[in-house]
Amino acid sequence: MPFVNTNGVRLSYQRSGSGTPVLLIMGSSASGRVWTMHQTPALNRAGYETITFDNRGIAPSDAPDGDYTLTDLVADTRGLIQQLGLGPCHLVGTSLGAMIAQELALASPELVRSALLLATRARSDAFRRAQSAADRVLRDSGVRLPPGYSAAKTVMEMFSPATLNNDTAVTTMLELFELTGGGDSVPGQAGAADSLGDRRAALRGVTVPCRAVAFSDDLICPPHLVAEVADAIPDCDLVEIADCGHLGYLERPDEINSALVEFLGKY
Repeated sequence: MPFVNTNGVRLSYQRSGSGTPVLLIMGSSASGRVWTMHQTPALNRAGYETITFDNRGIAPSDAPDGDYTLTDLVADTRGLIQQLGLGPCHLVGTSLGAMIAQELALASPELVRSALLLATRARSDAFRRAQSAADRVLRDSGVRLPPGYSAAKTVMEMFSPATLNNDTAVTTMLELFELTGGGDSVPGQAGAADSLGDRRAALRGVTVPCRAVAFSDDLICPPHLVAEVADAIPDCDLVEIADCGHLGYLERPDEINSALVEFLGKY
């Protein structure tokens, strides 16, 4: 896998397909290769080149000690676009990756052709703040949950009732998350999403075309927080996908891919 050096870190990346470039930015604690399960094949078939990468903290990219900020991750992504000569390119981000995308669209519009923001938000509400604080207390305590328990907790938080009530689907997800460590968070990335505070006012300055996509059963970035982003960014449209949770791009890939390809085709 090739690497680029940017903003003081080395990032691994992967390119596939040909055409107008689409940079896909993954959320916290996950590898960029997750996109290759459903999204990059669909985008390649639609005539786009796709570039995926591993954010700092995700092997084999560098994992510096300490806490990472959203500003750090935006600078990493900006440097990757510049090093690879991608700009202006389309951005597709999910969760933390979507927050990176919207901040990059705000700060460096010359590098961004459009931005598609999955499961995003501009702030944390009271429950999401409590959820993050509880996760930090557990992490700082040094207690390590058994992989089976951690996997069950992650699947319950990240998927919709439609998946949880499907024995075949939920068994597959439980086995996958237990095998890969139960969905453990990456310590350095843990506070990045909230490091800039409330960004609703700032996002009014975004000038590139954007679409926000909400997942109806998302507990991490619920539809009302995604709608706030769509309301803040001028002319940003909002799409809601039913029967999926925070990992909607895995639960409802056909619907997600249709929303991606239809939007990108406009720009």
